[in-house]
Amino acid sequence: MNFIFLALPFIFGFQEKSSPLQIFKKYITGDFDNKRQIEEEIKQGKQIHPYAVHINRLADKKIKNKPKRKGFWLIEESYYTYPDGKSKINHHLFFFEALGTASVTLYAYDLPKSLPMAKLVNTNMDLVIDFNDLKISSLFKPASYQFDGKKTFTINAPNEWPDNMKFTLIEKFTPGVLEVMELVEKNGVSITPYETPIIYVKK
Repeated sequence: MNFIFLALPFIFGFQEKSSPLQIFKKYITGDFDNKRQIEEEIKQGKQIHPYAVHINRLADKKIKNKPKRKGFWLIEESYYTYPDGKSKINHHLFFFEALGTASVTLYAYDLPKSLPMAKLVNTNMDLVIDFNDLKISSLFKPASYQFDGKKTFTINAPNEWPDNMKFTLIEKFTPGVLEVMELVEKNGVSITPYETPIIYVKK
């Protein structure tokens, strides 16, 4: 009888607990938008946030000569349409690295001068970036998401910019939802046109 019970784990197997990095990867990859948030704002009488779309895909195969690190590369395509009809794109190349047992560190990279932002898209099958041509962003220093051990990642990352400017990334990630606040301040006064996060829901 004891032999049978000892053998059960090998017969049926036990699911290994996911690491914070694996959980984070699952949270952040996919297609997201804040359609629900915008619909609710319009229903309440005024659109406050831009309609925003994130298209996030793993990009490990697009980076050559990369060092071996415990993490993953990601291309984030962001598209915004503001209440006044103006639009903006903002694409980023990120690396996320496991740090300890309860956090994930974000590294934002400046693109090579030969690579315009418009070509940093996940559907660009010809895209290959040499790691040796990359530099960590001069405007966003590495910062860490903290995992609560259950289902939530949070980050609050301030960055001082020239001309008395300050950028703070404030985010909360839970399954299927990314709450993102990009707070830009000038001389201590917010110039971000909204005061609460964009709430992206995974499609």
